Amino acid sequence: MNKTQSSNAEQKFAHERLGSAWQGVPVPGYPESAPEGATLDLLLNAWLGKFTGGISPAALGNAYADWLSHLALAPSKQQTLLQEAWKKIGRWQQYAWQSALTGGAAEPPCIAPLPQDRRFDDPAWQRWPYNLVYQGFLLQQQWWHRATTGVRGVSPHHEDVVTFTVRQWLDMLAPSNFLLTNPVVQQATLASGGASLARGMVHAADDWRRAAMGAGAAGEATFKVGGNVAVTPGKVVYRNDLIELIQYAPATKSVHATPLLFVPAWIMKFYILDLSPHNSLVRYLVGQGHTVFMISWKNPQEEDRELSLEDYRQLGVMDALDAVARITGAPQVHAAGYCLGGTLLAIAAATMARDGDARLASLTMLASQVDFKEPGELSLFIDDSQVSFLEAAMWKQGYLDTKQMAGAFQLLRSNDLIWSRRLNHYLLGQDEQDSDLMAWNGDATRMPCRMHSEYLRRLFLHNDLAEGRYRTAGRHIALPDIDAPIFAVGTLTDHVAPWRSVYKLQLLTDTDVTFLLTSGGHNAGVVSPPGQPRRSYQLATHRHDAPYVDADSWQRDVPHHDGSWWPAWQAWLAQQAGAQVAPPAMGPDLGDAPGSYVLQT
Repeated sequence: MNKTQSSNAEQKFAHERLGSAWQGVPVPGYPESAPEGATLDLLLNAWLGKFTGGISPAALGNAYADWLSHLALAPSKQQTLLQEAWKKIGRWQQYAWQSALTGGAAEPPCIAPLPQDRRFDDPAWQRWPYNLVYQGFLLQQQWWHRATTGVRGVSPHHEDVVTFTVRQWLDMLAPSNFLLTNPVVQQATLASGGASLARGMVHAADDWRRAAMGAGAAGEATFKVGGNVAVTPGKVVYRNDLIELIQYAPATKSVHATPLLFVPAWIMKFYILDLSPHNSLVRYLVGQGHTVFMISWKNPQEEDRELSLEDYRQLGVMDALDAVARITGAPQVHAAGYCLGGTLLAIAAATMARDGDARLASLTMLASQVDFKEPGELSLFIDDSQVSFLEAAMWKQGYLDTKQMAGAFQLLRSNDLIWSRRLNHYLLGQDEQDSDLMAWNGDATRMPCRMHSEYLRRLFLHNDLAEGRYRTAGRHIALPDIDAPIFAVGTLTDHVAPWRSVYKLQLLTDTDVTFLLTSGGHNAGVVSPPGQPRRSYQLATHRHDAPYVDADSWQRDVPHHDGSWWPAWQAWLAQQAGAQVAPPAMGPDLGDAPGSYVLQT
C-alpha cells in the first residue's frame, strides 16, 4: 500500500468512525455531499457557541433534565435533603445566637472548609458578622453538593456535570469575592485610604482594554520567547508544513550515544520544556550529556482545517525520527512525549511495532494518557452533544480557538485561576507576580478542526486506542506490541491527565514500565528542576511478567523521595543510552532555536 492509498484508507476509516459528526458536511477530503439544511445547522450552532463560551446548551440541558427527573422520582432523597436543610439552618441559627452572646465567634464553628479551600483562612473571617457569612456559605455549599450527588439513576457523567456547574455558580457567589462581605478587602481598603481599590480598578480597566484589543495579559511582556525563555542554544535542522525540528547544541565534550527526541503536545507551545535557564528541562538534559531534539508544532490557521491525527503522526513524529536518524546516524532514538504528545507517541510506537520498525530505544510518557475511560475533570466538556456542538464552531472557522481551550482549563481550577486572581488583582489591588510558566500558559495555540474532532471522538469518546480499534494507515494497531521499555510520569494533582489514568499504561502494554509519581499538577509537576522546595516523588519499575499492583496499593507502599524527579529520569535514560561518544554534528542550519513556528500567533 503506497502513501496515497494509506492516506485514503485512513480518511475513509476516520469518516466511518466520526459517523454523523461530519456526514454530508462539505469538508475538503470527504466525498459525501451535504444534505439539505446541514450547513445551516452548523452555522446556527457556531453562532450560538459565541454566546455560550463553546458550551453546548443541549449537553447542559440533558444533564440537568437527568438529575431533576430522577430527583423528582426519589421522594426519600427529597425528604433527606429537606431534613438536612432544616438541620443546617438550625445549626447556623444556634451558632449565630452564641456569637451574639459572646460578642464574637462561637466555638466550635458549624463547618470547616475543605483542606484545599483557603478563601477563609484569614483571622478576620472569625469576627462577627463575617463568621456568620462564611459559615452560612459553607453550609449551603455542602447542602448543594449532597443535592447534586447520590441521586439514584442519574448517569455518572451527568452527575459530574451538574455538580461541577453548581460548584461554579457557588464559587462565583462566594462572600470572598465581594467588597461588602470580605473583611480582608475592607481592611486593605481602609488601611490604604481607598488606594488599593483604586489600583484594582486600574488593573480591571487594563485587562478589559487588553481583552478588547486581543492582547495578552500584562505580565506576558516580561517574558520573550528567544529572549529570556526558550534560550537553550540550538538550530532548526528540519522543517515541513507542520513541524520545525530543533537540535540543541552539545554542552559537554562527550554525549550518550542514543539521542533523545521530545514530542510536546500541539495544544501548547513546546517551550514549557525549555523555560528560563534555571528551570529548563532541555538545558538540564543537555548539561547531563544528552543529544536533545525537540518538535515545534505549527500554529494552525483556517487553511489547515484538514490536518488529521494521521498527519500529526506522519509529518510530526515519523518525519522527526527520520531526521534525527539521518543527522546523528544513531540506529535508535529515545522518545519522550508530553501530554497529548505522549498519546501521539504511543500511537506512533504501536504503529512502528506493527510494521517491524525497531528505532525506538525507549518511550517516556510525561503526564500522558492512552486510556481515556477516566480522563478526569476534562471529561466534563466531552460527550456526544458537546463534541457535536464544538465541531460546528471548528467547522465554521477551521480550528479550535485558543480562548475556547483556555476557558475550559480555567474553569477546572476556577478558584485558583479566576476568583483568587480577581480578589488579589481587582479587590486588593495587588500587582500580579510575573512568572515564565504563567506567561507560557497565556501563549496558547489553535487546533485544526479535523484533527481535534478525530482526537475527541476516536480517543475520548470511543477509547479506540486502549480497546484495540485504532488504525493508522488503514490498519489496526495494538499497544501490547510495544516492546521498548517505558518511563511514565504522573503528577499528583493533575486535572488534565489524572495520575491513576496514566498508571493504567501498565495494564495496556507488555513491556517493562517504570512509573514515577511526583508532587504538583499537570504543568508545575513536570517543570520541577532540582533545588525547588517541597518537591517529592515515588518511583518503582513493574516488570512485564510480574503480577499487577493496583494504583492505590502502589501509592501506599512505594517509598517517597525528596527533591526533583529529573535526576531519577536522567539516570534511567543514561542506563539505556549507550556509551559516551563525541557529539554528533549539527544538522542543516535552517535558523537559530527556538525557530519561527513557536512565534506564530
